[in-house]
Amino acid sequence: MYGTQVADRTQPIGQDENAAPTVQVDFTLGLGEGRLDVSVLVPSGRVTLTQILPVLQSLSSDIMASTVEQTEAEGHRISCRAGCGACCRQMVPLSIFEAEALGDWIRTLPQERQDELARRFDAALIALRDGGMLERLNPKSLAEKNEQAAPLALDYLMLRVACPFLVDESCSIHAIRPLICREYLVTSPAEFCVFPTRDKVTGVPVPVKLSSAMFKLGVDVEGGVRGWIPLVFLFAWMKAGVRPGDAIRGEGPAVLYEVVKRLATGDAAGGV
Repeated sequence: MYGTQVADRTQPIGQDENAAPTVQVDFTLGLGEGRLDVSVLVPSGRVTLTQILPVLQSLSSDIMASTVEQTEAEGHRISCRAGCGACCRQMVPLSIFEAEALGDWIRTLPQERQDELARRFDAALIALRDGGMLERLNPKSLAEKNEQAAPLALDYLMLRVACPFLVDESCSIHAIRPLICREYLVTSPAEFCVFPTRDKVTGVPVPVKLSSAMFKLGVDVEGGVRGWIPLVFLFAWMKAGVRPGDAIRGEGPAVLYEVVKRLATGDAAGGV
């Protein structure tokens, strides 16, 4: 179910009176054996898909909170904790819309911070090149599906190349981290994540994945087969100056619906 209703226009104390008007959007998602009743505020005016990313991040948090609650009710404990950065050495598929948003955010940083991040991304690319991974990640190879996802992801992890945003084994962009990172949790011992070929890593099944819906939308915009880039290519991708979010624009509820309907129809069930 998907519907909208006008939100209360009363301004809470401290809220910017110049903030764009919003509407309340209500809908229900099926999550495995349960369901999640969602109520979010979205801009009532015209926006792009990239501009409503904060709404999607909030929705992802709600989905994962419900999923964790169900997992723990079944007797499983989430073992992920702050300071455990093993999963931050995986290849991170980043939707092109999230790449646009992260690029916009990076450009707002002080120049010295931008330069520091650029050095981190360069160092990661050099390490991947030296490990023979860079060519396997190039867009042409990925587009032609020359690689099987599982072996590629495992080989990447075994190189131990940290995400450029990882600082002191913690995510330095946690509040705006990619959707696919939000969706990754395990119930097996955390130390197993370091040697997945030796130890069994048990991930938490996520009934609906916003990341997959965004990849599908990326495919529609690009006319390709992926709709994402490896996060480590972000700085190189930013140089192209493309704005994929502009291809999906309209009033806030309508843009949100473009994502939600892909969750409801099962189009987001696939993986990378």
